[in-house]
This record gives sequence, C-alpha cells and structure tokens, in this order.
Amino acid sequence: MDYERLIDAETWVFIRKTGESYADDAVELSIAEQRDVYDAMCRDFHFARPAIVQTEDLLADGVPVRHYWAGDPTRTVMYFHGGGLVVGGLESHDDICAEICAQTGYRVISADYRLIPEHKHPASFDDAWTSTQWAANQFNDGLVLVGDSAGGNLAAAVAHHARGRLSEVLGQVLIYPGLGGDLVSGSYHQHAQAPMLTRDECMYYQQLRFDGPVPENDPTSAPLQDSDFSDLPPTVLISADCDPVRDDARQYCEKLLAAGGRAHWINEPGLIHGFLRARHSVGRARNSFERISAAIEALGQEIWSYD
Repeated sequence: MDYERLIDAETWVFIRKTGESYADDAVELSIAEQRDVYDAMCRDFHFARPAIVQTEDLLADGVPVRHYWAGDPTRTVMYFHGGGLVVGGLESHDDICAEICAQTGYRVISADYRLIPEHKHPASFDDAWTSTQWAANQFNDGLVLVGDSAGGNLAAAVAHHARGRLSEVLGQVLIYPGLGGDLVSGSYHQHAQAPMLTRDECMYYQQLRFDGPVPENDPTSAPLQDSDFSDLPPTVLISADCDPVRDDARQYCEKLLAAGGRAHWINEPGLIHGFLRARHSVGRARNSFERISAAIEALGQEIWSYD
C-alpha cells in the first residue's frame, strides 16, 4: 500500500509522535513495559478535561469505573477503552470520555475491566457486562454502548448478550472495532503492515486472550461469529481506511442490515488505527470525532439520521 499517498502530512506527524513513545516493536517488550510505554504515549496526547465536567471513581459491583457528568444528564454512555485488552485503563482514555460527556451532555461511565494475559477471556467481557448492568440499575435511563478498538469488541459483545436481559440499550457506536474477523483476508491482508497496527499485532493480542485455542462461535469474544444478528440496537460503526481491522466494521454492518436492523458504516479515508488521540491535531480525526459525538447523542435521543 502506498501510505505516503493515502495518509496526509499532519497524520504522519501524529504517527511519528506516537512512535516516539510507543515504537513499532512495543509488543516485543514485557507486558509491564508495554503498559508503561502505552501510558506514557497517552499522557503525551492528553488534553485537560472541559471545565464543566465532573468526575468520581466508583466500584460498579466490583468493577472500577470512572463516572463523568456535566449538569443533569438524561442518558448514560458506557465506554470501553481500547488497547488490545492488554494495555490502557481509566487514565488512557480519560480526556476522550470527558469530551464525549461535554459534547453530548450525557454521563459517561468508563469501565476499568481486567486485562490480559493475567485475566484470560471471559474476564474482560464479564467486567464489561457487570458494569453495564450496574449502570442500568444505578441511573435508570437509556444506555449507549461505545468502545474503540478492543473496547469496540466489548461494546458489541455486551449488545449481543443484552438481548432479552437488558432493555435500556438504545444504541452502540463502535470505533475501529476488532470484532473477530478473518485475520488472513480482506483488510487484514491488504493492510497487514499499516502504520499504528499490523496484522501480526492483531494475531498477538488474539493469542494472549485465551487460555487454550481460540474459541469458535463465541460472540462474547468475537461478535462477528454470532449466529443471530436480529434485535440488536441501532449501530454506527466508524473505521479507519488504513487499518487491518477495517473490514470487521463493514462485515458487522452488513450482518445487522441483513437481519433487518439499523446500521451505518463510516469509513474514514486516510486515517489509521488509534486516530482518536489525533482529534486535536489532525483535521480528518477532528471531523471524525465530531461525527462520533453526534452519533452518540442522536442514538441517546433515539434518533436515526442515516436512512
């Protein structure tokens, strides 16, 4: 792929700045070292929370969460952070959650789910589901599920599991999610050596997740493997075009539509995995973040504007 042509100059500045903290070979470090360099990278891109946003750290039936609010929210956003289920936490996506709160007016609950490899599947899913149930009971209003990368996987898995169990889910917004697609075809092949995320890294994270072989037909780990895509909430998917996981979003959208659901896929040209951290420095990422916030707000109001 001719990434020099596909990716614009300011995005390349972001990619190179990311590489100063989180090098291409970071997965060769120990798990503790990976977390240290990832946290340092996130600090390099961190922006102060909007002044109107308040926060408190809580336990959601045993799962650590951070609660963001401004004014008197009428909806709840459940946010699941990215990081391959290996790195990240409440601090890595703190400013993203605060800005979603400020832009939508909704409260945001960010879940600090257990990470691999110390806690194999289904620990991260169990924490995502537990914290979502807690939020539904605690606030008694509609929920919008949101996640980026591996967090998008958790958000979708919760949406599938919630059918018949939790009526409060109004929609989901999945940001460059990895949903359990075929790692040897499509965008995984086309963008196997993409900046910011490679196919080998996707395979590395997948292998770490399970205590034994990768399970088959398990939507709690791979929502694309579900046999039933009916009765899922309205879904907006945002992918980066220069990203091995891009086609997971497309395929998931197609499955939802085929099952009679509402789904809309936005593929962002010239963007790469992890572009949320570029929302203040890269025009394309800034515009995408505005689309993301608008989608979250609309789904919370039960408005579908993509037909």
